[in-house]
Amino acid sequence: MNGMHPFRVLRAKPLWIASGVITGVLALLFAVLYVGANIDPAGHMKNLPVGLVNADKGAAVHGKQLNLGAQITESISESTAGGNKIDWKVMDEREVKEELGKGKLYGALVVPADFTSSVTALTSTTTAETPARPALTVLTNQSAGSLGSSLARVATTQAAESASLHIGKELTAQIGAQQAKLPAAARVLLADPAAVTVKDGHPLDSHSGLGLTAFYYALALVVVGMLSANVISGQVDHTLGYTHNDLGPLRLHRPLIRATRVQTLAISSTLMAALSLLMGTLVMVGAVGIMGMDASHLPLLWLYSVCAVAVSGIGALTLLAVFGTPGMLVATLVFIGMAVPTANATTPIQALPGFYRFLAEFEPLRQIAGGIRAILYYGAQGDAGLTRGWVMMAVGLVAAALFGFGVLGWYDRKGLHRIPVETEPEKNATPV
Repeated sequence: MNGMHPFRVLRAKPLWIASGVITGVLALLFAVLYVGANIDPAGHMKNLPVGLVNADKGAAVHGKQLNLGAQITESISESTAGGNKIDWKVMDEREVKEELGKGKLYGALVVPADFTSSVTALTSTTTAETPARPALTVLTNQSAGSLGSSLARVATTQAAESASLHIGKELTAQIGAQQAKLPAAARVLLADPAAVTVKDGHPLDSHSGLGLTAFYYALALVVVGMLSANVISGQVDHTLGYTHNDLGPLRLHRPLIRATRVQTLAISSTLMAALSLLMGTLVMVGAVGIMGMDASHLPLLWLYSVCAVAVSGIGALTLLAVFGTPGMLVATLVFIGMAVPTANATTPIQALPGFYRFLAEFEPLRQIAGGIRAILYYGAQGDAGLTRGWVMMAVGLVAAALFGFGVLGWYDRKGLHRIPVETEPEKNATPV
């Protein structure tokens, strides 16, 4: 036996270099991925979808039909002052309600039916009473994400205030000297005639985390699947006799059962698929049953949860099988590091830098969270993200199977078999 003291391994340069490189790169990547994605959402914002509704019926003024709502919506939709940060979508009230109820809009600006008649009433000199101030309504949508809804609210509020000031200038110029005949309060309102009111366009239940429960629930499913893959991979290796299993001071070892790499992944994936029934159920029990998260469509939520854990777990098992020990770091980056900033939850995709938008197209957490959001907030509508969630999970599962079994089959054909744990080290091996 080598009499070298164990602490002498700290003198080994390869130990320091390998550990330093791996942990350093991991720290740098997480800092860049997390902080970089959220450092300037407003600056990176591009084409944030916001509804623009003109319900104004217009009014006859001096024998001519006038529709101030049409002027407002046209000027806002054609305005280039904000660049391409906001994608104004002109639609009617029914359409905007449907789009808010699918999470496809982060907010909306609505011009009410009596807007023109209310504004022109401010110029009336036939009454001493101050007419009611017209209002423009800003609709928010926290279900699509609190930050995205906030960005949309700021943009729509600014557009509404700008429109009100513009209309005020036109009205003041039109009536000219007649301003002196108006009530004092009406003259004040004339410069800025429209009030801006903010309402929730798609209200959520109180236990919905302000629109974040879908994200955290999806994150729980992905993390459970990824961490369970590490556990299952280790337990399968131990059961096959390829590794020891330490329980406190005890070290357990089973007789070797030789298995190819493909067989090992098949065994692990089968175990993961079966245990996903348990894990998906318990995640739902913990979130809904114990913590009281608002949820409907419970059978569908359960099925989706089970499938999400299975797909995440099998994907992580594939990375572990193909890359070996570094596979867990790769899985952490894929399922957590690159996934959380691109999940379209805390920060909308439209407010991310271009690289992150690219990642969001295939990162698993974004796809899974979209389906969960549709189930929890949007009545399980397919085009609210549920269909995309199912399709992308299926694509991910197929991709993992093709990649994993393809690479491992090549390993097996090349004779790159796993070395059993009881294999003795070479006698002439150089000590560390």
